[in-house]
Amino acid sequence: MKIEVYDSTLREGAQRSGVVFSDYEKLKIITCLDSLGTSYIETGFFCAADAEALSALAEKARTERSVLSALCATVRPGTRACDDPVLRSLAASRYPAAAVVGKASASQVSEVLGTTPEENLRMIGDTVSFLKKSGKTVFFDAEHFFDGWKENSEYALASVTAARAAGADAVVLCDTNGGSLPRDVGEVTEKVCLALPGTAVGIHCHNDIGMADASTVAAVCGGASHVQLTVMGIGERCGNADLTTVVPVLQLKLGHSCIPDDGMKHITEIARKICHTANLGFDECAPFVGEFAFSHKAGMHIDALLKQSDSFEHIDPSLVGNRRTLVVSELAGKAAVREMLVRFGYEVEKDDPVIGRVQRLLRSSEAAGMQFDSAEASLRLIAGRAMGDLSVPFAAVDYKLIFSAGETPERSWSAVVRFDTPEESRVSAGEGDGPVNALDVAAHSVLDPLFPGIENVKMLDIKARIDSYDSMASASIVRVFVESGCAGKVWHTMGASTDIIAASWMALCDAYEYYLNYVRGK
Repeated sequence: MKIEVYDSTLREGAQRSGVVFSDYEKLKIITCLDSLGTSYIETGFFCAADAEALSALAEKARTERSVLSALCATVRPGTRACDDPVLRSLAASRYPAAAVVGKASASQVSEVLGTTPEENLRMIGDTVSFLKKSGKTVFFDAEHFFDGWKENSEYALASVTAARAAGADAVVLCDTNGGSLPRDVGEVTEKVCLALPGTAVGIHCHNDIGMADASTVAAVCGGASHVQLTVMGIGERCGNADLTTVVPVLQLKLGHSCIPDDGMKHITEIARKICHTANLGFDECAPFVGEFAFSHKAGMHIDALLKQSDSFEHIDPSLVGNRRTLVVSELAGKAAVREMLVRFGYEVEKDDPVIGRVQRLLRSSEAAGMQFDSAEASLRLIAGRAMGDLSVPFAAVDYKLIFSAGETPERSWSAVVRFDTPEESRVSAGEGDGPVNALDVAAHSVLDPLFPGIENVKMLDIKARIDSYDSMASASIVRVFVESGCAGKVWHTMGASTDIIAASWMALCDAYEYYLNYVRGK
């Protein structure tokens, strides 16, 4: 069965505490989800405060596989959709699809909306009908559906019936407070599918009791053909049903068609990119996409695994773009390092002494606080240094920063940097909007004349992360991740230090070095 995958990372995910997406980050995430092949991408809640920004986003975004959608509320009690300025703006926007959220619980209608059950049904039908007439694909998100079903199943069913009668392309049953059990979700979904034959039924689950993924799968088993998810389950409170778990289960375990196979093979990479963009630590224990999902310790497990892979691997990791790692023992550690070197294009025998050199470099780097899960370019440089094929065109010797306090913050930072090359030592200065920008400007003033092409390398994004439970977190290791790009290519580097500026400088210098070794002329 074809399952529509409706991703809500940009809307539900943005409701998670501490997550804020810039316009640039939103466009990055849209590109990631489009390459994954999700059916729909929900970009935000279309309301008076955000209507203009979301309309502008829809103008800028370009997708090849996915359809953009926005969430909106039903018209207010006592008003008509055609007179609502927000709904009129959405109808006129470039969004091909819209999801209308409305109440499916009788108590919510009276206590929260403060209106009658009949008026709520009119509001649902009027809103859906108005947006359908504008030419959009329209979904109805039946808020509090499962709680509403428990208190008054006839009214809950009436709410989705009203939406379907008005032309909704799918009615989506929402476990809004995340408290329903998978058994109940599956049973109710099946009853709704039987009551509305020929209607596409969807599911939207929150994870407040840790059951969102299981409930979503149960709903599909009950007949749902539309699933609303977020990458890594990012969402308000305890999050939402996780796209990176639910989609592989539905497609690889149950045989449904959710996303293209080439999208599935990149789901691990895309999940990491989106978590990095959201500046969230990646859950390495996550099913399917986590580094530990196919990670095995030394001993009987590895012995059995090498003889028969399904002993401890329920699928081939490559199906989801992940890979097997062998850890802990000296043998397993060497096997994992050799696997990495082969991935970087080196021909390495199992007993090659270079593996030990790479191991030692990695261990010393990790002991200093480095983490390479979101910094493949820095990892590639370590491998190149160990293999002895890395050109070292410069040495970053020193830097100084000066902050000038004034009435305006623009260009308040100055940096002086020194680089040594085989021929000479060069010093230059630069000004920037912040300390890292000033360092980048100063570095380019030295490197650009020496290495043609490097002037096109731009710092696209920067994230800082402190992983500490120490009350003295200011003295903890800070990890800085830098995204750089040039000529359509993008790479990620990192630095680690108790000094955030020093960590940023390390990441910047890795970015320049990676360009000169692995991007320029390739």
